[in-house]
This record gives sequence, C-alpha cells and structure tokens, in this order.
Amino acid sequence: MSAPSETTRRQQIAEFWQDYRRSPVALAALAVIVVLLALAFGSAWVSPQNPYDMAALDWSDAFKRPGTVGSGGYTHWLGTDNAGRDMLSAILYGLKTSFLIGLSAGALALTIGIAVGLSAAYFGGRLEAVLMRIVDLQLSMPAILLALVMVAMLGQGIGQIILALVVAQYAYFARTTHGAATVERRKDYVEAARSTPLPAHRVLFRHLLPNVMPPLIVVATVQVAGAIALEATLSFLGVGLPLTEPSLGSLISNGFRYIHTDRVWLSIYPGIALMITVVAINLVGDQVRTVLDPRQRR
Repeated sequence: MSAPSETTRRQQIAEFWQDYRRSPVALAALAVIVVLLALAFGSAWVSPQNPYDMAALDWSDAFKRPGTVGSGGYTHWLGTDNAGRDMLSAILYGLKTSFLIGLSAGALALTIGIAVGLSAAYFGGRLEAVLMRIVDLQLSMPAILLALVMVAMLGQGIGQIILALVVAQYAYFARTTHGAATVERRKDYVEAARSTPLPAHRVLFRHLLPNVMPPLIVVATVQVAGAIALEATLSFLGVGLPLTEPSLGSLISNGFRYIHTDRVWLSIYPGIALMITVVAINLVGDQVRTVLDPRQRR
C-alpha cells in the first residue's frame, strides 16, 4: 500500500472537518479549548500579576472578594486567596501547567504505547506474550494508584509528574495499538510487504502505523483529559506539584480549607476551570470518535 499523496491528505482533512463541524456542541467545545490554550500559554501577558512571584504579592490583598479592587489598582474579578494571590491569574497559570503536563504526558505515553503495541503485534511470539502480559497487568491496576506509587518514588515536580503519568497511561495506547495492528497484520497488503526485503521498521511505520492511528487519536484525547485530571488529583492530595508551582489541584486544595466559610470562591473557581477543561476535551474526543468510526456515524 503506497503512502497517500498530498492531495489525498488534504481531501481527508477537509472531509474530517466537514463531518466534525456537524455537531454544534463539539464545535463549541473545540472553541473553548482554543480559547483556554490561548489564555493559558499567554498568561504571562494577559494576567494582571504573576501570582507565583512573592515580590508581586501584597498580603493586605488577602481574601479579597470577587470584583474588589486591590492595592495594585486593578480589579480582582475572581477574588484573591490567603496570600493575596489574584485567583484569575493563578487559574490561568495553573491551566498552563495542566495543558503542559497533559499534552507532554499524552505525547510520550502515545509514543511508548505505539512502540510496544506495534512490536508485539508485528513480531509476535514470546515478545508479544511478555509485552502484553505486562500491559494487561498494568491495566488491571487503577491509574491513580500507579501514579501515586511513581510520585512517591520520584518526588514532586513537573518532570516527575509527567513521567509518573506516562507510566500510568502508556498501557492504554499499547493495548489499543496492539488490537488494531493485529487485525491489520493479517491483511494481504501487510503480508505482501513482509515478503519483500523491506526492513521491519519500514513496514511498521509506513504500512501498519497509518492504519492504526484513528483509534489512537480518540484514545489520545481521552488520555490527555485524564492526565490533566490525574495531575490535579495528585496536587489536591498534596503529593503532586508543590504549592510554589502553579496547579489547579493545589488551588482547589488550598481553597478546600475554607469551603465551610464564606470564602468558597477559593475552591469553586479553580474547580470550574478544571471541569470545563476536562469536559471540553472529552467532547472533542467523542466527536472525533464519531467521525472516524463509520458505525458511530450511522
């Protein structure tokens, strides 16, 4: 099977977009993600303050109610926390961290999962048995438990959290890749390619991989949302990012101490931001699955 031409790729992208935009909800979710990404990665420019620069904080601004003007002369639209930190700025910085961790962990887990799944499906034999038993064993355990164990071993920090999430999530990609690649491996075009002098990596990446990507794209969207939620959970439990690092989970955890007071905005607003982000990503993933799966379209 030859690689698709540039014209064919453009046609496929155009058809995909035409099918995707049939759902107004999915379009709205995609718009929300684009806006959140722009605000998060532009937080240094759009935020009224750097909430994690101690020199920029004024303790007299602690517990300002939403809509109150602070000592800096600007309005704290979502209020401030116990350190005088502007909540809107802190949420935007936390969103940046969430997207960075979710996208990085998703990309690394996808790469490792593809390598494991394709190798197991293509070479078979003992390699397949060993690799897939490891994957099955990992899938039998909750991802949050694996992440907790890895964080306990690695310590706190963005790099450590990403590595822990990769270990907790790559098995989902490996299982999906193996299932799709096993079906493709039995088809005539793969058998024909294997009978030629082509090296194994050419067959794997030129013939098998393009045909197993559609289900992986769907899994990737779900796992990115899962990674964001997992990071927030770990930070909420106090084993993820330290309080000196921006994190929605840390903000929710900090505000949770005041949940029974009249300062409920400290945990509600970060929680709403986390919920909107995860739900929007899942809605996009659901529509992508519908477009890529003919049975879903029917």
